Amino acid sequence: MNRPIFLVPGWQNSGPGHWQSLWEAQMPDARRVEMPNWEFPHRWEWVEALDDALAQHLRFDGDPPLLVGHSVGCLAIVHWAAAHERPIHGALLVAPSDVERDDAPEELRDFAPVPRAALPFPSLVVVAADDPFLDMDRARAVASAWGSQFSLLPHGGHINAASGFGPWPRGEALLKELMR
Repeated sequence: MNRPIFLVPGWQNSGPGHWQSLWEAQMPDARRVEMPNWEFPHRWEWVEALDDALAQHLRFDGDPPLLVGHSVGCLAIVHWAAAHERPIHGALLVAPSDVERDDAPEELRDFAPVPRAALPFPSLVVVAADDPFLDMDRARAVASAWGSQFSLLPHGGHINAASGFGPWPRGEALLKELMR
């Protein structure tokens, strides 16, 4: 696709059948951002791991990357954008988790509160209407606050392997749109 792609998985990482892992395997410009602790994530550790990966890339390449987050990985990107300034081409934010909801796992509460400032780069939030971890009103509200375009899938759960998303051609098409 000729643009660096930084994949930012969510809690517990993306397994081998997840669309992010498949993209990493098939897209030569895609690389996963390795987080310090996939099981017990800490917001600032994840934010700094993302910043370190971006700093290293930009020092040697300079081509602004595209960020692709899933679930809590989306929140790492949004928190990163609130704390750091580096050139970013855009962000595809897929199924951001609502870590502020009453039944959010304790392991994810460190990502609250979710920033509500506009992102300084183009972004697209993609959610499924039946995502068990994000209410649609809340999804629209955060996408609006971030200044993101919004794409709603009628079905898809949390848009992960457990919801049947291994290969995800529609996601690849959205990624290509953001490349332009």
